[in-house]
Amino acid sequence: MTPTDRTHRTVDVLVIGAGPAGLALAARLAAAGVDRVEVLDREQHAGGIPRHCHHTGFGLRDLRRVMTGPDYARHHIAAAIRAGAVLRTSVTATGWAAPRTVDITGPTGLERITATAVVLATGARERPRSARLVPGTRPAGVLTTGQLQQAVHLHHQNVGRRAVIVGAERVSYSAVATLRRAGAEVAAMVTDQPRHQIHPARHLGTRLRYGFPLVTDATVAELTGQGRLESVRLRHRDGRMAAVVCDTVVFTGDWIPDHELARSAGIALDPGTRGPAADAEFRTGEPGVFAVGNLLHPVETADIAALDGRLAAGPVLRHLAGRPWTPGALPVRVEAPLLWVSPNRIAPDGPRPPRGRFTLRTTRFLTRPVLTVGQDGRTLHRGRLPRTVAPGRPFHLPADWIAGADAHGGPVRITVD
Repeated sequence: MTPTDRTHRTVDVLVIGAGPAGLALAARLAAAGVDRVEVLDREQHAGGIPRHCHHTGFGLRDLRRVMTGPDYARHHIAAAIRAGAVLRTSVTATGWAAPRTVDITGPTGLERITATAVVLATGARERPRSARLVPGTRPAGVLTTGQLQQAVHLHHQNVGRRAVIVGAERVSYSAVATLRRAGAEVAAMVTDQPRHQIHPARHLGTRLRYGFPLVTDATVAELTGQGRLESVRLRHRDGRMAAVVCDTVVFTGDWIPDHELARSAGIALDPGTRGPAADAEFRTGEPGVFAVGNLLHPVETADIAALDGRLAAGPVLRHLAGRPWTPGALPVRVEAPLLWVSPNRIAPDGPRPPRGRFTLRTTRFLTRPVLTVGQDGRTLHRGRLPRTVAPGRPFHLPADWIAGADAHGGPVRITVD
């Protein structure tokens, strides 16, 4: 196939990913008067993960009302189309032909699209069993939450009768409701942490309604079964082994950004988030390429991703107006037990992060931790958080210390005392 076999077009803004972040950004840009805003998605339908999450809870932060996932997805799709953005589904971006020039393939054939601004909104996914290196046989009945929800809500498939859920964070409790809707019993929820990682009221309400046991301080040691899953073997922290009979296991959480397209462009990735390194205005190190949503912070709620999309409209519009591409280049890094920080690039004399704060995650429970921000032996900020922070749940750090950082110094580091 030669380049001349491709249809070559130009647009003002090309958004790759039609989830909440990409759709909210496209709606805001088109409403601001940008003529050619095009949104691509490899799925058959736009809307991202919410379209197959049938529980309520979507839209509280960005729309100020509570909706189901499919209703929330439909709202953002309609808003983008109404504003004048073009949505194209079943279209996959396969690579880069030049800066801000993307090769795509879809139902109409091969295309090459050049844009003044490219926005990566490809989101994040859960690590499957293979990426978690769980040993054992290879039976049917091994799913992630996303696969479970698509099987139940989109394809109306049978997912088994007795399931084990691996993980005890927000998405894990959504998996409970999906399994019960499909007629499956939850044999156990298993976490390697000492307790669950969600709001106590939601944990209690779900346990009272569905009555499943929560197994803490345990990991999956092996899957067994020929043809169909027969049991999950657990290893407790004290070394004890136990088997739970089941025909389905759902691996939840443990998110990783869909960063393949960013990586193929040579865009630097942050070692913590494993998504593109980006500054407070969603700018990557590649001129004209932005990144938004859960590609940057795996994973936040859909409405936080949508708010990211809205906030990114300003920087994209300024880029379209010809502002020089000078993203913040000073790295912000975290040390264990912290997992990642977003944004992870700053400019001391530049804009502050969205909502005036950094978002962080931890790998273990921390009771009212003291966070220290330092650079080259200097303390830029030190403060105690007023509450316990938990794995799988965000917490925040104020951004008022940025002006004190040295743009020509070493990386800024956030540590826990």
